Amino acid sequence: MGTREYEEHSRMPTMKIRGSLEHFKGCLLGGAVGDALGAPIEFLSLSEIRRDHGPFGIADYLSVYGRKGAITDDTQMTLFTAEGLLRAHCRFKHKGICHPPSVLHGAYLRWLATQGEKSQAELFESATATARNGWLFTVKKLHARRAPGLTCLGALRGSTMGTIEKPLNDSKGCGGVMRMAPVGLIVETPQLALKMGCECAALTHGHPTGYLAAGCLAAIICGLREGMALESALETSIKLLMKEHDSRECIELLKLARDLAGKENPTPETVEKIGAGWTAGEALAIGVYCALVAGDDFRKGVLLSVNHSGDSDSTGSIAGNILGVMLGHSGVPAAWLEQLELKNVISDLATDLQTGYNDTDLWWSRYPGF
Repeated sequence: MGTREYEEHSRMPTMKIRGSLEHFKGCLLGGAVGDALGAPIEFLSLSEIRRDHGPFGIADYLSVYGRKGAITDDTQMTLFTAEGLLRAHCRFKHKGICHPPSVLHGAYLRWLATQGEKSQAELFESATATARNGWLFTVKKLHARRAPGLTCLGALRGSTMGTIEKPLNDSKGCGGVMRMAPVGLIVETPQLALKMGCECAALTHGHPTGYLAAGCLAAIICGLREGMALESALETSIKLLMKEHDSRECIELLKLARDLAGKENPTPETVEKIGAGWTAGEALAIGVYCALVAGDDFRKGVLLSVNHSGDSDSTGSIAGNILGVMLGHSGVPAAWLEQLELKNVISDLATDLQTGYNDTDLWWSRYPGF
């Protein structure tokens, strides 16, 4: 599925199959695997990781949140992003008009409710009403609280929806970029993916780096889904960023990642030359760097992306999204998929995104486009 056009405040991408199910599943499942690998070491320094797990760091899932393979808020919000996009499609299909960021805001309010939180937004009551919850909200395991980002919580608790023109805050944290891969899967061109990704990230993150990094990830994913090599998808995205205001920070970090991939050995110390991943630009650049040096080895790239001092689950999620769409579902180690929490839910959402969910009799109950 893709788009013929996307006009702000009025139109929804026309959905049609673009990209194989293998790559849609690879992207969402790969991101969740990276998230689950990074979750247990998210707040540890590299020296602490090596002290506890040896010189090469972790090499497999560790127990966290009561199990191995547990996902965090990164994957939760990615799933609600996918669900929101499907609801937007449903609304446009039935009503002929839709503003996707507004529908995504409703999806994130449902995620907020799964965390036991409430919002002052007028939409909150209708978005979380039983008749309009849709199926994803009923997945009980998604109601687990997995270290949700304070910026996302704060922005969604408020009475208004953040936009690029009227930001709610000045945050450039990684909470926008880590959830934006589904946008890249469904939008037809990198240019449009950048635009929609920025608008959807600006719902919670008001600093240009916070939303531009998110738009850039969507653009990269879009390019990869269309068959570009990663280097080409990255170059295209950097050129698009050059046309945006206040994009210098993102561009410099991505160029640093590209340069390091061509010059230095892939080690945690090299990763840490980019940063720790707490900010959106650093998280994106780390994910891109690790994917560049991984080649066709998902395990190599994702383990490199989590074994560092910083936001290991978010950088792991981004690297996993990128490598997953590149290598496909079959490129993600089967042993990691087997233990992954909610793998069937993630797989179902990937399938619905790729097909546009074509069961018209069930559309309105599964993805209510109110």
